[in-house]
Amino acid sequence: MACALGKRYLVDTPYVVRGKKGGGVMVPEWLDLAAVVVGALAGVLAAQERKLDLVGFVALCLICALGGGLLRDCIMQTGSVYALSSRWPIPLCVATALVGFMFPRVVTRFPNLYEWVDMVSVAFFVVAGTSKAMAYNLYAASVVLMGTITGVGGGMLRDVFLGEIPQVFRRSNLYALCAVTGSVAYYLCMKLFPTNEYVAIAVTLATVVLLRRVSLRLDIKSPAEIDLEPKVAHAGKRLSQELRTRKEWHRDSDG
Repeated sequence: MACALGKRYLVDTPYVVRGKKGGGVMVPEWLDLAAVVVGALAGVLAAQERKLDLVGFVALCLICALGGGLLRDCIMQTGSVYALSSRWPIPLCVATALVGFMFPRVVTRFPNLYEWVDMVSVAFFVVAGTSKAMAYNLYAASVVLMGTITGVGGGMLRDVFLGEIPQVFRRSNLYALCAVTGSVAYYLCMKLFPTNEYVAIAVTLATVVLLRRVSLRLDIKSPAEIDLEPKVAHAGKRLSQELRTRKEWHRDSDG
């Protein structure tokens, strides 16, 4: 991957869109940096909620902003690690942590800020992860997986480091499913409009944010503790009884 630290970096590997080869994916660096800043802000809010010290602020900002991308790059093992190959992500995380630590009222005056920051950060990271996976011509399922991991990986690592069950594994308002849906939306949009990445970005952001917001508004939660065995066993028993009854009826008719 040829990487420049200007406005955009070019991935030379062609990818397949609707069965046709493209000439490479132009991934805007502003998108990755926006995801980093929003993810770091989510780390600031999480640190404030738990009353951590300065080290905790910086650590959570780095984890929330760079954790998902780090997991993605380690799994893909293709190209460079974004957090290390660009000069801006780590300083931006540290700067966001310092501002959030020294000026806590700037962010605490907005009661619903954490909820919106979390939604937007997941959406940005989903776009960044899916875009990079498509750039390296991965299969559709792999692209969605990488986009999802990038979207929820930072939050998952945050919960692990804080000694909590990751939100992605708990029964809660749609979280990982929003990331999956957003990654699918980006992939399909890039197949339909391969020359206009901004349409795909807008659709993905709208999909993730609206789906997450609706799930919170209507209290829609992911299913848990499903046990279909009693129903399947009951249906099997009824079917067995019906077959036995028909067999006896045919036997009596033949007799």
